[in-house]
Amino acid sequence: MKEIACKLLVIGAGPGGYVCAIRAGQLGIDTVVVEAVKPGGTCLNVGCIPSKALIHAAEEFEKASHWAAGDTPLGISVAKPAIDFGKTIAWKDGVVGRLTSGVSGLLKKAGVKVVDGWARFRDGKTVEVETETGTQVIRAEAIVIATGSSPVELPFLPFGGQVISSTEALALAEVPATLAVVGGGYIGLELGTAYAKLGAKVTVVEAEDRILPLYDPELTRPVLKSLAALGVEVMTGAKAKGLSKKGDALLVETGAGEKRIQAAKVLVTVGRKPLTEGWGLEEIDLDMSGRFIRIDDHCRTSMRGVYAIGDVTGEPMLAHRAMAQGEMVAEIIAGKSRAWDKRCIPAICFTDPEIVSAGLSPEEARTAGRDVKVANFPFSANGRAMSRLAEAGFVRIVARADNHLVLGVQAVGQGVSELAAAFGLAIEMGATLEDVAGTIHAHPTQGEAFQEAALRALGHALHI
Repeated sequence: MKEIACKLLVIGAGPGGYVCAIRAGQLGIDTVVVEAVKPGGTCLNVGCIPSKALIHAAEEFEKASHWAAGDTPLGISVAKPAIDFGKTIAWKDGVVGRLTSGVSGLLKKAGVKVVDGWARFRDGKTVEVETETGTQVIRAEAIVIATGSSPVELPFLPFGGQVISSTEALALAEVPATLAVVGGGYIGLELGTAYAKLGAKVTVVEAEDRILPLYDPELTRPVLKSLAALGVEVMTGAKAKGLSKKGDALLVETGAGEKRIQAAKVLVTVGRKPLTEGWGLEEIDLDMSGRFIRIDDHCRTSMRGVYAIGDVTGEPMLAHRAMAQGEMVAEIIAGKSRAWDKRCIPAICFTDPEIVSAGLSPEEARTAGRDVKVANFPFSANGRAMSRLAEAGFVRIVARADNHLVLGVQAVGQGVSELAAAFGLAIEMGATLEDVAGTIHAHPTQGEAFQEAALRALGHALHI
C-alpha cells in the first residue's frame, strides 16, 4: 500500500479529534485523521448524544404515565401509556446516525482525508494503520493524539452478559425489570434515572458516603429527593463485591453486613480510563502524569511535534474541553499564537433535576483563600419555572467580596443545562455581580434566576 505523507495526522475522530482536523483543514493544513470505529467517537456514538436521547424518551414516557394516573394539575389525561422500546432505540440510533454522517461530511468539506483503522506509532513522525485492505503507513510533520477514554472495568464484575457498561446500557433490547447501578456518579445516575422512569426497579450502590461526590450537597439534595420519588433505592457507603453464585443478584457489603440486590442487569459506572494502550506509545516514550499523557498549556507532549488532547490528557474528561483543545492545537500548528487560558469549563449532570457547575463552588473559593459573597435564587420564586412545574432547585452565584468578580455559578433544576453557556460566558469575560445584575434578562425565563441571584448577592433581590 502506498505511503501517505501529510502535515498533520490526528489519531482519533472523537469530539477533540474531528474538531482539530476540521479546523486544520479550514486553515489549509494537509490533514489526515485515523479512526478505529466511527466518526464522533464515544461521545457521539455511545455516550453524550445517545444517552441524552434515551433520557428524553424516558422523561416523555414518565410524563405520559403521570397524565394517565391523573397525577398532574394541568388537567391533562390520557390512556395508559406503553413504550415500544425497540422503536425508542431505533430513534436514538437514527439521531446518532445523522450526526456521524454530518461529521463525515464536515471532514470531507474541510478537505480532510479519513483513514479507517487502528493506528500504532512506529516513531514520533510515523504510524502504521491496520485497515481492512492491509497496513497503511502515514508520515506526518505533526501528530495529535486524541484517543479518548473507555469505561473502567471492575475485576470482580467484568463486562459481559448480565454485567454491562454505559455502552451496552444504551443498546438494550428491552427495559430490564431490575437494574443495579454500581457507582453513583453522573453516568450511573443519568442512566439509572432514565431506566427508573421507563419502569425498571433501580438500586444505586455508591462506595462514598453520598452520591455525586464531585458536587456539593446543596446541589445534590434535589436530585436525591427526585430519586426517592421515582422509587430508586440509593445505598451509600456500600461496596459491590460481585455476583451471587446463581448470577441473579449483586452482592453488596454494607455497614450492616452483606446484602443481595436482585438485578437482571448490573450497570458498572465507576469512572473512565484514558485509552493509552495499543497505540504503540511505548515507541515514543512520552512523559506521563499518572495514567494520563502530560501536556503543557499548548497541549504539547514531551516529544516535539506530538500533541495530545481530550480525555487521554486528564480531567475534566469532557467533550467540550476536548473540542476547545482541538481547535486551539489546529491553530497553533497553523502558526497562530494560542495558549490554554480558560477560566472555567462548565460541567453538567443530566439527572432529574439537572445540575450545572461553572467555576468555583463556595467551598472551593474559600479553600483557595477567597473572601466571598454567595447568594442563591430559588426557582420557586421564578415565574417561568412555576409555569412549567419546575420549581425544584435554584441558581447560586459566588463572587469575590472585595471587587465582586464572579468566581463561580451553579444551578440545579429542570432544564438548567441550557444556562451553562451564560454562566461560562460571565466567568470567561470577567463579569462582576453588577454586570450580571445590570444585564437585562428576558422575561419570563428561568435565566432570570441568574440575574436575581446576583441582585441578592448585592443585597437587593427584587422577587424574593
